[in-house]
Amino acid sequence: MSQSSTATRTLLFPPPSSFSSMLRPSFVALLGSVGVANAWFRVPCTDPLVSERLDPIISPGGNPSNHVHTINGGSNFNPTYTYDNLRASNCTNCLVAQDLSNYWYPKLYFQDPSTKEFEPVPNGGLLVYYQNRGDGDVGNGGAGLKAFPPGLKMITGDPKRRTKKICYWPGNPGRVARTRDPMGFLGGGTGFPTTDCEAGFNARLHMPACWDGVNLDSADHVSHTAFLSGLDNGSCPPGFVYMMKLFYEVTWTVTDFAGRWNPAKDAWPFAYAHGDPTGFGWHGDFQNGWDTGVLQSAIDKCNNPNDDTGAGITTACSYLTVKTQNLSNQCKIQPVEVINGTLAKLPGCNPLQYGPQDATIYTPATCPQ
Repeated sequence: MSQSSTATRTLLFPPPSSFSSMLRPSFVALLGSVGVANAWFRVPCTDPLVSERLDPIISPGGNPSNHVHTINGGSNFNPTYTYDNLRASNCTNCLVAQDLSNYWYPKLYFQDPSTKEFEPVPNGGLLVYYQNRGDGDVGNGGAGLKAFPPGLKMITGDPKRRTKKICYWPGNPGRVARTRDPMGFLGGGTGFPTTDCEAGFNARLHMPACWDGVNLDSADHVSHTAFLSGLDNGSCPPGFVYMMKLFYEVTWTVTDFAGRWNPAKDAWPFAYAHGDPTGFGWHGDFQNGWDTGVLQSAIDKCNNPNDDTGAGITTACSYLTVKTQNLSNQCKIQPVEVINGTLAKLPGCNPLQYGPQDATIYTPATCPQ
């Protein structure tokens, strides 16, 4: 992924109570809560659909791909699939029934400071904000946002990154260097924290909100999309289509490992699956599996400032069917590659690379281990 594609945000403090509650069984309550972002509606996902080394955008057909991802959404996730395949999924672990999209991001691991072995960190769930942003939104005087086209693929972030860098993102007029750093917020971007997070470690991702109107993917998986000029608002490049803006929040229960490391003497003992102990390589993917007619109806008719749809309450939109947490949590698939327990190294060829130079992405043929 190119450096210009990155627009991520990693919080270095405990998440607000409205999201930290995802660590407890209260997903449905979140659908009616006031979130940390000014979201139009929210799609919570329960325990992941699966965790495995597959990436049908970056490595289509690759089995396995480079590193482990945590995958949420439609049950027909596989190394190579079409929009129709995804729409034929028999379930989704996310709570909005008409959304059979897939959302994925790297898995987080704990490395024991004593043994140097790796263990997967429990994942507290994914919350996806569908935000009405940009000059194209009716609320901002525009003609209205469009549903994602069938089969659209999007990525954000760069798994090679290991340090803070000036951000030039697609859609930034004149490609002016902003004070906003690559993590997507002013004044921050220091990577992983250095202490325990009692309420869970919360990581966030901004997705592009602009589409070129033609291509569902591109050779670099970036050029067919663009970020808004202000990242969280603003304009699309000329000729691009304004869409809903996706914003991911993921929480891991890192405090489960608090008794096994000492922040006073040990480095932060967590790393992403692609060998990133810095946090700067945080990234994510999206493949559209929505009933696009339903999504467009919801966009056009469920954003009324005079009722609860204008407050981001998903259950208030009659076009969206919200399932129970228990039903959604029953949606699971078997991983192609079973990886359990304590590991001597991260799955695949992903040695820890601390930077500050960009990391090397290894193949089986070039693996130094």
